[in-house]
Amino acid sequence: MRRTVALLTDFGLKDGFVGAVKGVLLSINQDLNIIDISHEITSFDILEAAIVLNATYKYFPQNTIFMCVVDPGVGTSRKPIAVKTKDYYFVAPDNGLLTLALKNQQVEKIVHIKNYQLKTDTNTFHGRDIFAPASGYLSKGSSIEDLGEPIEDYQKISNIDPIEKDNKIIGKILTFDKFGNAITNLSYLPQNFKLYYKNYVISEVKNNFLEGDKDKPNLIKGSFGFYELFIPMDSFKEKFNATREEQILVEY
Repeated sequence: MRRTVALLTDFGLKDGFVGAVKGVLLSINQDLNIIDISHEITSFDILEAAIVLNATYKYFPQNTIFMCVVDPGVGTSRKPIAVKTKDYYFVAPDNGLLTLALKNQQVEKIVHIKNYQLKTDTNTFHGRDIFAPASGYLSKGSSIEDLGEPIEDYQKISNIDPIEKDNKIIGKILTFDKFGNAITNLSYLPQNFKLYYKNYVISEVKNNFLEGDKDKPNLIKGSFGFYELFIPMDSFKEKFNATREEQILVEY
C-alpha cells in the first residue's frame, strides 16, 4: 500500500530546505505520497505548529507519517523522536510540538531516533539528516523500534489549558491565524456564559465570519477546534492590538 508522509515545518519555500527533505524521502521510497500541511509556520513558533498539527492530522488516512520540524533547538541536547499511536506515526523534535496532537491519541511507542541518519559535516539540518530518513524508512516498512531506543515520555508545552474554578474559566489567546483571528485555548463554553475580553462582554457565538459587529469582538468556534475572537472581514489582532497570552475570562 502506498504510504503518505505529511510535512509541517517553518522552512518556508525560498531556500530549498523543503526540496532537500523531499529529495531524501523519495530517495528512500520513490512510491511515497508526500503532502504539505504547511511550511509557513512562524519561524521557531513551536506552539503555532502544535495548533496547526492538531487541527489537521485527524483528517489523514490511518498510518500517515507526520514529519513535523519547527526546531529552534536543532543541534542541542533535545531529542529527535518518533511516536507510534494507534492510528498514526509522528516524527519530530522533542520540544513540545506534539503536545496537542498526542493528547487525544493512544500512544503505543516512543523512540529516541538514533539510526538511519545521513552522514554529514553539519548539525544544523536535522529535518534533512534525521527526520526525513526516519520518516522514509518508516514508510518503507521499518518498525519504529528500528529507528532507535525506546523512551517513556515526550516533552509537553505547559500552561496551554484554561483554568476552571468557582464558575469561572480563565483562558487566553494562544495565537493568530492568517486573517488576524485570535485563537483562544477555549475548546468548550458552558451555557449562559459571559466572556470578558478587555472592556468588552460577549454572550453569544456567531455562526459565520460575516456575522457580528465590526467595532466589537465577536466569538466563533473555529476549525482549529478552539473558540476564536474575530472581526468580520478585518483583522482582530490589528484592530484591538491583541497579543498572545492575553487573558480571557468566562463566567457562567
